[in-house]
Amino acid sequence: MVTCFNQIKRSQEKHKNGSHKLIRSSFDKPFDNRCWLGPTFHRPFDQDNFKRRSKAQLLVLDRRSPSQIHFMASKISTSFISPFVIHFNCKNSNNKNKHLNVPLLFSSRRLLPASCKMRQRSFGSQQKRQHVKKGSPDQQRPNDADLVPTSDGDTESESSLIDSEPIDVEHTEEQNLGSVFVPELKESLVLNCDGGEELSTSQLDNLISMIRNAEKNILLLNEARVQALEDLHKILQEKEALQGEINALEMRLAETDARIRVAAQEKIHVELLEDQLQKLQDELTHRGVSEHSELDVFANQSEPANEDLVLNNSEIHSFSKELDSLKTENLSLKNDIKALKAELNSVKDADERVVMLEMERSSLESSLKELESKLSISQEDVAKLSTLKVECKDLYEKVENLQGLLAKATKQADQAISVLQQNQELRKKVDKLEESLDEANIYKLSSEKMQQYNELMQQKMKLLEERLQRSDEEIHSYVQLYQESVKEFQDTLHSLKEESKKRAVDEPVDDMPWEFWSRLLLIIDGWLLEKKLSTSEAKLLREMVWKRNGRIRDAYMECKEKNEHEAISTFLKLASSSISSGLHVIHIAAEMAPVAKVGGLGDVVAGLGKALQKKGHLVEIVLPKYDCMQYDRIDDLRALDVVVESYFDGRLFKNKVWVSTIEGLPVYFIEPHHPDKFFWRGQFYGEHDDFRRFSFFSRAALELLLQAGKQPDIIHCHDWQTAFVAPLYWDLYVPKGLNSARVCFTCHNFEYQGTAPAKELASCGLDVQQLNRPDRMQDNSAHDRINPLKGAIVFSNIVTTVSPSYAQEVRTSEGGQGLHSTLNFHSKKFVGILNGIDTDAWNPATDTFLKVQYNANDLQGKAENKESIRKHLGLSSADARKPLVGCITRLVPQKGVHLIRHAIYRTLELGGQFILLGSSPVPHIQREFEGIANHFQNHDHIRLILKYDESISHSIYAASDIFIIPSIFEPCGLTQMIAMRYGTIPVARKTGGLNDR
Repeated sequence: MVTCFNQIKRSQEKHKNGSHKLIRSSFDKPFDNRCWLGPTFHRPFDQDNFKRRSKAQLLVLDRRSPSQIHFMASKISTSFISPFVIHFNCKNSNNKNKHLNVPLLFSSRRLLPASCKMRQRSFGSQQKRQHVKKGSPDQQRPNDADLVPTSDGDTESESSLIDSEPIDVEHTEEQNLGSVFVPELKESLVLNCDGGEELSTSQLDNLISMIRNAEKNILLLNEARVQALEDLHKILQEKEALQGEINALEMRLAETDARIRVAAQEKIHVELLEDQLQKLQDELTHRGVSEHSELDVFANQSEPANEDLVLNNSEIHSFSKELDSLKTENLSLKNDIKALKAELNSVKDADERVVMLEMERSSLESSLKELESKLSISQEDVAKLSTLKVECKDLYEKVENLQGLLAKATKQADQAISVLQQNQELRKKVDKLEESLDEANIYKLSSEKMQQYNELMQQKMKLLEERLQRSDEEIHSYVQLYQESVKEFQDTLHSLKEESKKRAVDEPVDDMPWEFWSRLLLIIDGWLLEKKLSTSEAKLLREMVWKRNGRIRDAYMECKEKNEHEAISTFLKLASSSISSGLHVIHIAAEMAPVAKVGGLGDVVAGLGKALQKKGHLVEIVLPKYDCMQYDRIDDLRALDVVVESYFDGRLFKNKVWVSTIEGLPVYFIEPHHPDKFFWRGQFYGEHDDFRRFSFFSRAALELLLQAGKQPDIIHCHDWQTAFVAPLYWDLYVPKGLNSARVCFTCHNFEYQGTAPAKELASCGLDVQQLNRPDRMQDNSAHDRINPLKGAIVFSNIVTTVSPSYAQEVRTSEGGQGLHSTLNFHSKKFVGILNGIDTDAWNPATDTFLKVQYNANDLQGKAENKESIRKHLGLSSADARKPLVGCITRLVPQKGVHLIRHAIYRTLELGGQFILLGSSPVPHIQREFEGIANHFQNHDHIRLILKYDESISHSIYAASDIFIIPSIFEPCGLTQMIAMRYGTIPVARKTGGLNDR
């Protein structure tokens, strides 16, 4: 066993009546890597420093084999040793002080006494600390006799014990070890019946700490034993696996030996065949020579016999046959020789493989030997565990003895605590008595002043009583007046109630939602278009709906179960003349959120309509009926039983009218019955005939207003798609009677102007010759083209754009897109009004698209939405604090496409995540971003969604930490406002509405 300990500095002081007092440490706290060397040593144990010095300065105190010592030295770095020294005082019957200094060393792996040192010392009354110094590692081991203290003689005991060295008690007998610790501890804890000293609380705390450390060490021993068994099990498994591999290699080696033997036999057979072949060749050559000689002899004979001639011919024929057979056999033998040579080469290759297998076998044998050595080491470890078990049992017995001593010590401690509490209570009582005595003295001095004060107070009380009587009289009079005023108030209240009942019928009703009034208004318009009401009757009923009259609400509720004829008659009875205080506004637009949205135009139409409605104005909206609308967001869509005819291309075309309420606003959808199917293309914009599509819609919308008998105060049209409304209204529909309105035109982006050849303007019925002029609709850059945007600027009563900064920018040649001269000419009616957003639709506290709603006072939901969109899009969630950058935009050059592309790679470079939502009408930009999306398809931090999705857009706003708007120019922009609404930081260029906002 290897241990490391500090030698206690030898210091003594003599004092006749001196006593050694223990200083209490914080033993009441759990063991926290502290070590105690003597009573005053109290500093954290530097475990790293101990590991560095352990192998260089270890003192070997065990008589084990070198391998065991090496094994334990390797384990010492994982052990945590916390040595401490406990000093005990004991007094014998002769009142002679004896001091037992027992240094004990405990570690976190086992309770191990490292050294025991005993000497007789005397201390001064003021001396309360012991000096500690490190012991040298090369001290000699003392024998067991040094543990016995001397009984008499201060000089002898001092001299003998001062020179004593640290004692190795690792291999001392258990009986001797018990004699060193237990009797001395018992002697120090026994009550002194002859008037001895009381047990110190520091000794009690030290004992408790020793017991706790012993229990922890036992638990750690069990864990070490379990770990050793697991290591042994792993070693045995590895040995079995290696043994299986060795068996397989031996099988392969046997197979190769057999193949070598077969190849050798075949080689011998081939050599024999070659010898036979050589003999046959020699025989053939010999026979050929003899045949030639015989033929020569036969030719030289002049008169051979007929029989001999026949015989020779037969022999020649047989020889020729035999020669042919030998040739064929020779060819077959040659083929056999080639095959045998090939097999011989394969045999040589097999020899090389055998050599390789032999080398592999040798390496496996060496690894097997290493495993056997490891197994032997593990067996030695198991043997050590058995010895540790024995030591653990001994420690259990010692702990039981200490527990008995602890029980006795706790009784004495309880008695001491009770006495101390009594003393503290007596001290508190004495303090209170002293304070009361001081107060009595002060009171005695101030008693005379108090008498004078009492006389003054009595005089004041008399005055107060007189005033109280007067106030009672005044209060009585006030009560009478109050009762009279209450009667008057009740009379006036009764009269007011009667008047309110009379007025309640005519005042606006606020208990019904806007959807109710919009639906009621659509019903009245439907009756008018179906010729079931006159124009004047419909106008009066509209005004009642407009004012939210309670009578028309009650009439509608009564007519729910009646047929249509009875309902119409009931409504006609309610008609009465009234003047509305609000305005009647009709929006004619190509978009409206959330059913038909491409950009910010749809959000503005819906948000502005709801804002005007809340101000008390009547708002209606006219839209094309696209086939690609979000029909699931439309409530109660129904077709009117009426057909509106409008002029186009020299003839009348029918239009079907649909009505519905969208977020509380009444909406009319126009479905043209035109052979070109203008609004059944699968997309809102981007068709080759957009000029024809929207000029047709603009005239059909005005025709609907005319046939419905509407007389709005304001017709509000948006962008070039409905810019045709302004010239159509003044040139064609004012003469027909639709003349009550003023036209307001809003341009959301001057880059899109919808120019076309001048001849196409005639399709909707406008006079090309009158309008294709520089002061009207002629394009400023091409005299043969018509500019609808310019026509709206010229023919509207007021022209607005979406921010003050953008209004200034478009008046310049750089930002006006060719219309700066026209805008400057009509500058008196041109104004920039900053856009806003619908705070009800864009509200993180009520947004139904979010997984978790949140607000500015509770941002926890923002982090949860960030985690949700990461899971939904497959982004990495390993680092929750990684910033998320969002971008929602149309991918067009105006929006800074090159900066968006740069932002993707820059975000990845700086350690962030990026989400892009949007698509491009420009084919090459769409293809470019499709390539980027495919490149980052399975990336952990980048995701591109090349379409528009309303629900995902809400989630991106809520989840993003940063939102980028790198627009080259921006009329207003809504995304930065929505981002701020959702607690996301917008990063934008200083241009247009981005600058204003």
